[in-house]
This record gives sequence, C-alpha cells and structure tokens, in this order.
Amino acid sequence: MSKKRLAASLLVVLFGILANILVFRYEPALSEKKVTVKVTLTSDEENYMEMFYLTDGQKMPDDFKAEQSSGVNYKKAGTEKTLEYTVPADASYLRFDLGSGASETTISGITVESNGKTAVIDQNVFSETVRLQEVKQNNVSDGIALTAEKEDPYLVWNTENWGIAKLVKDSLWLQYLLVKILACVVLDIILIVALKAGKKLIVLPKEVYQNRKLLWNLSKNDFKTKFAGSYLGIIWAFIQPIVTVVVYWFVFEKGLKAGGINTRAGIDVPFVLWLVAGLVPWFFFQDALNGGTNALIEYSYLVKKVVFKISILPIVKVVSALFVHVFFVVFTLVLYSAYHYYPDLYTLQIVYYTFAMFIMVLGIVYATCAIVIFFRDLTQVINIVLQVGMWMTPIMWNIDTMELSPVLITIFKLNPMYYIVAGYRDALINKAWFWENAPLTLYFWLLTAVLFGIGTMIFKRLKIHFADVL
Repeated sequence: MSKKRLAASLLVVLFGILANILVFRYEPALSEKKVTVKVTLTSDEENYMEMFYLTDGQKMPDDFKAEQSSGVNYKKAGTEKTLEYTVPADASYLRFDLGSGASETTISGITVESNGKTAVIDQNVFSETVRLQEVKQNNVSDGIALTAEKEDPYLVWNTENWGIAKLVKDSLWLQYLLVKILACVVLDIILIVALKAGKKLIVLPKEVYQNRKLLWNLSKNDFKTKFAGSYLGIIWAFIQPIVTVVVYWFVFEKGLKAGGINTRAGIDVPFVLWLVAGLVPWFFFQDALNGGTNALIEYSYLVKKVVFKISILPIVKVVSALFVHVFFVVFTLVLYSAYHYYPDLYTLQIVYYTFAMFIMVLGIVYATCAIVIFFRDLTQVINIVLQVGMWMTPIMWNIDTMELSPVLITIFKLNPMYYIVAGYRDALINKAWFWENAPLTLYFWLLTAVLFGIGTMIFKRLKIHFADVL
C-alpha cells in the first residue's frame, strides 16, 4: 500500500471514529418534541379554557399569542374534568386562561406526559404562579382555588422546576439509542465502501479538476445561449422566478390573508420573507434537475465525440443554474435588508446549504440524464414529481404550526429538500447553525452520498451506449 493510500485510509478511519463519537454525544433539541399537559380541575361555570406557551427567548407576558395556544371546552359545571393540552417540551412559561367572566375553579392536579411516561407535578410546585390576571388564588388542601373576577382571568406558571426535560429524555432514551446505533452502522458501511472503492471515488473529481476551464466556459456559454434569439435575452432567466414569487405572495398574503409567520424559534416574520427563503433554493433545485436531466440530449454532438469527457456535461447544467441562483440569493438579502433583517454570520450558511444542494442534485442528475436517453418519458415524470414536491416540501405552508402526527412530520422531513429549505430559513430568520440539527444533517449527507453513488454508477454503466442511442 502506497504512503498516500495509507494516509487517506487513516484519515477516513479517524473521520469515522470522530463521527461515531459525535453521533453518540448528540442530544436532540427539546424544541422538536411535544409533551401533553393534563390539568385536572373543577369549576362552577362552563368555559373555553386555553393554554398558551412561551419558549426560550420569548418575553412574558407580551409574547403570548394565539398561534402558540390550544383550547378545550370545560362542560358540565361542578364536575371534575381533566383537560389536555399539547405544548413544546422546551416551553418555559405556561399561561392558563380560565375562560371569560366570573367563576370559581379549583385545580387539583397537573401531570405531564411524554411517550407513555408521566410526571406528576407536586402541588407545592404548581401552586407557585408567577403572574395572576384578574384572578385571586388560595392554596387549599386539594389544590389551588381560583376566583375569577372579570372578563380575561388567567394565571402563569414557570415550568423550570417541572422536570419536563428529564421526562422527555427518560421517555425517549431507548428510541434515541437505537437511532444512534443505526446511524453509526450506516455511516460505517459507507466509510468501508469508500475505503474499498479507493481510486474510483476520485475519478470524477479528478476529471472535473482537469477540465475545469472547459467546464467554466461551457457553463457560461450554456447560460448565455439558453435565451439566445429573444429580445430580452438572459433577463428572462430572472423574470419568471420573480413573477412566480409575486403571484404566490399576492395569493397567500393578500388573497388568503396569510399574514405574518411565527417560526419554530418564536420569531414573527413577514410572509413574503418566509416565502422567498423557501422558493429561492427550490428554484435552483428545479432548474438544475430539469436542465441536468436533458444535458446529454442537448449536447448530443459532444457525447458522440470519442475524446470528450461527457461526465462534465451534467455539471455544466447545474453550474449554469447556479448563476441564476446567486442572483436570487443577492436579491433575497436585499429584500431582507429592506425589512431590517440584515445579513450576519448566520447568513454565511447559505453557502453551505447551496453546496449541499449542489452535490445532492448532481447525484440525482447523473442518474436521470443517463436514464432519459433510453426512457424519454422520464422528463414528464420529473415535471410531475417537481410539481407535487413543491407542495410536499414546506415552502408555502408552515410545518411548525400545523397539528400533524409525529409520523407524518417525520415523513415530510425525510424529503432532502426539507433540510435545505429549513436551512435557508434558519440562516436568514431563525439564526440557528446547521450543526444544531445534527440528526437531520447526518441523514441528509448519508442520503446524498447514497444518491451520488447510485447516480454515478448508473451513469458509468450506461455510458458506453450513449453514442449509439443518440
């Protein structure tokens, strides 16, 4: 074994060890988990009782909002009922509204449930309220007695001593352990394949580097000639996406009165900013996938040349789409600045997410551009998939505020474009680093590695037949 091969192997092994350690040390964010708060009470009046919550970074009482609340009807006055409310596991304050009008209510117990495990909140703990609004509190032997006096009575609890974080971790430790073991096994298998493949893995990067000038010139020429012959030329590349953004903005914000968006970080942002942060990466993915799929057909005269490295043609189309994407990233930053959301260190992550999307779509394109030569209907299939995919990816709707089952949310997050779209919004709005969502980051790169490996394998297997079919 040569010294270079040995050094490369050692680096891969060290990376694998480090990655396995990081996977096992990772602790998921509580903001991603939900718990059920059960309030057992008796009241002399039937009322609609609501529970609001605040998360870290939100101020009490100003940030209590309808978007962060749920309500339950208390019926049959004078009988003991248990009302259930779903809140994030990282809720720092809970506001309990007693309905409207005067009433006498006794809260006899509070429990918190997470994945089958229950924590009973001690009476001495839930009797320590941090705010009372139009309500009087008396501690009694069987709970706390509340006398509501006016129209909007409520009380607020600080959940710091409720032990919610420990409850969630205890209820999910086995699930987390199995997921971590599975992630490490998949990661190690990929690294072992990488070690065995050796030189085969660097063939494509080597070809790209050797033909970098040709690749750059072809990409620029492809971008310029795409709209050749039209009066406005390449301006059309920017007009269509801008018109799309304006139409969606008008329909959702003005027509359907979508209003502002409350993100998972508890930040209120204008709908147009939230929408653009999702549409801009999707435009690049759509343009790169459509263009890359037809790369070999469009450049068939180059495919038939024996000495030409046709493996760079799909990259040409993806790089060509990148030119438009760069413009829209700049456009997005200008738009955000107009709303006083200025670029900062978090914004630099757009470069990372763009690179991640570039590699992912390139892996897909290597497969689709090879298959479409033999199955021309694939272009129509891709158009349908993109049309459905745009709505399956939370671009137009906010997955964080919708009452969806955990299974359905997990299915949506398995879409790799969810990671990219959410990443753009984290960089521009939520101000969160990509490594804070380690499981999704690891999943994305594992999936990208698989897609890239399968894509290049299909490309190489069918490569010898391209010239004959075209």
